[in-house]
Formats: sequence, C-alpha cells, structure tokens
Amino acid sequence: MRAFVYADGVAAESEFEAGAARFGEAALVWLHCDGREAEVLTWLDAQSDIPEIARSALRASETRPRCDQIGSGAIINLRGLGRTPEDDPDALVSVRFWAEAGRVISLSYRTPVAVDSVVADFTSGLIRDPGDLITAFATRITATLDPEVAQLGDHLDDIEASLTENAARALRRQVSRIRADAIAYRRFVAPQRSALDSLALSTCHWLDDHDRLHLREAADRFARMAEELEAVRERAAIVHDELTDLRGELMDARALLLSIVALIFLPLTFITGLLGMNVDGIPYAREPWAFWGVVGFCVALALVVLGWFVRARWVRGRTSV
Repeated sequence: MRAFVYADGVAAESEFEAGAARFGEAALVWLHCDGREAEVLTWLDAQSDIPEIARSALRASETRPRCDQIGSGAIINLRGLGRTPEDDPDALVSVRFWAEAGRVISLSYRTPVAVDSVVADFTSGLIRDPGDLITAFATRITATLDPEVAQLGDHLDDIEASLTENAARALRRQVSRIRADAIAYRRFVAPQRSALDSLALSTCHWLDDHDRLHLREAADRFARMAEELEAVRERAAIVHDELTDLRGELMDARALLLSIVALIFLPLTFITGLLGMNVDGIPYAREPWAFWGVVGFCVALALVVLGWFVRARWVRGRTSV
C-alpha cells in the first residue's frame, strides 16, 4: 500500500494512512494498493465515502477494460503489460481505479510495468490532478504495449520470408504462438479503446480539455493496435495454412519416391521369385552365364522403368497431367 500526495506545488510519497487522511485538503491524493495484501480489502471495506459498486469493482478478481461514471467519480479498469507475466494467466494485467476530484484509488493483483513510470512522473510534479494520473496510466500502457504488438507483426514478416519445407515444423510452432499472443492481446485491447473513449466523453469535471485530448489519442492508438492484432491473427492463419500445404507437399513427394522405388523393384521381384522356385525345368539353370544373364536383364529392365518415370517427370515429385 503506497500513498502519493500533491499539495502546495509539492509532490511526494507519504505513509499510507497519513496520505489517505489528506484527502480534501491536498490537490491530489493517489492511493495505490496491492490486492494480494489482506489489509487492503479491510481498508476498502471501511471507506464509507466510496460507493459500494466502486468498492466491488476494485475488489473484483476478474475484470475487463471498462469506464462507468458514478456521480462525479468514475470506475476505470485498464489492462497493460505485467512485470512478471509468468505469474498471471492473462496476457495483460489489470489496474482498477476509483477516480474523483482530489483522489484516485488504484488497485491491482499483479504489478503493471506502467506503475514505476507513473510514480516517477508523479514525484517529478508532472501529475497534479486525477485527470493527469489516469491519462498518464493510459499513455504509459500504450507506450509499453505498442512495441510488443509491432514485434508480433515483424516476427511474422520474418517467418513469411523464410518459408521452406525443411523449417515447416519449427515455423508452425512459432506461428501458433504468435497467433495465440495476438488473440490474447486483442481480447483486452479492443474494449480498452471503448473505455478510454467513454472516459473522454464523460462529464467528470476533474477532466480538462488537455486530459480528454490525451485520452482520445490513447484510444486511437489502441484502435490501431486492435487493427494490427486482427491483421496479425489473419496473416498467422494464412501462414499456418501455407506451412500445412508445404508439409503435405513434402509428404506427397516422399510417398511418390517410395512408390517409384516399389514400382521399379516390383517386376524384378517377380522375375527373381519366378526363377528362384526350386523346381526342375527352369531354362539355362546349369549354364555358367545364366546368373549374370539374369542380373543383366534385371538391370536393363530397371533402367527402362526408371527412364519411363524420368520421362513422365515422376522422379521430380510432379506427375504429368
């Protein structure tokens, strides 16, 4: 639990209870809570000046991006990259806000990457009201997520440029991972745009024109990211189909090669089986040149069959049509 206070032109971190008590006299009190701490939920339950629906939204374990105005305050849920993605099943971690004039309460069950940057902006005096704080979070989240989305597209470009039969198996796993990441990101990016648009259009008086402009800019960047993620998902599906086709062509070529070998040896097997029967009356059975004669005949027959396959272009993996 951390508290940050901006008052009389000075921004500083404060002890939590002391900072919370300055609500009403300071220009801005920001209370950031870790939902995994038991005392956080106890403290929230004791805040009778916060609407019950807002307290429930802050405590919710499963959230999606949203913005709902309640009186002069607003419930805002945003999603951004987490510092420890291995600890969270979702691709983007949630930050919940209750914002009103003079105070912002934020709560998360994981540690978003954007928190450290926003804290630095606050202590530098760049954040002076709730609108600045929410705008800073939206801007930082887009700034950290945008390169990740662009990297998915760049990685897919590299895969498209290196499509080969030999690398099909490894590339299929990479394409599947890219597609899964794009789907996971888009699940939250698309509604986040709507949440920021709703906040920019709200009647909260603690949002000025400068804040609304930055919120609309962040919403536009999320719209662009949603379009890019949709394109990545569709391109990944196409590349996956191409890799499947390559693998099918490779299997067909190998099956054709095996068929060619079997067809070449099929008449030879018949001849050797016929001459290998242990019965009397086989022609030239006692002639000294008979063995080499049979071998020569088999070699000549094999070359004739192989030559026919070459002329039909079967040995190149393509049947004549």
